[in-house]
Amino acid sequence: MNPDIQAYNNVQTDEEKEICNLLAVEINKHLTKAENKIWHAHPVWFLDGNPVVGYSKLKNGIRLLFWSGQSFDEPGLQNEGSFKAAEIRYTSARQIIKKDLRRWLKKSKEIQWDYKNIVKRKGKLVRLK
Repeated sequence: MNPDIQAYNNVQTDEEKEICNLLAVEINKHLTKAENKIWHAHPVWFLDGNPVVGYSKLKNGIRLLFWSGQSFDEPGLQNEGSFKAAEIRYTSARQIIKKDLRRWLKKSKEIQWDYKNIVKRKGKLVRLK
């Protein structure tokens, strides 16, 4: 695991650390070609420089965010923001359904909007895949 991401996980509460570690392991396992790093203070995975998935600590748990998640057509994910992102929040590692997570990670490779160039395009998102 990326040492910076492990350091991020290690400063969480025990329950949150368990969630973060499980998410990081699964994401790394299923997005083997993704670059991962701390981006805007949170762990994020990128494919060809485009952010696809990440997680962050919120007051009430851990949020798993898929940048193109609104296009996944998945009832388990909630729309987030005014672009194409969707999220799910966890307060316990037992809430993570690995089968769902694997399916979402597969879709994160297959369905992507171009966040990498959103500034250059003056806030307009273009579908990559």
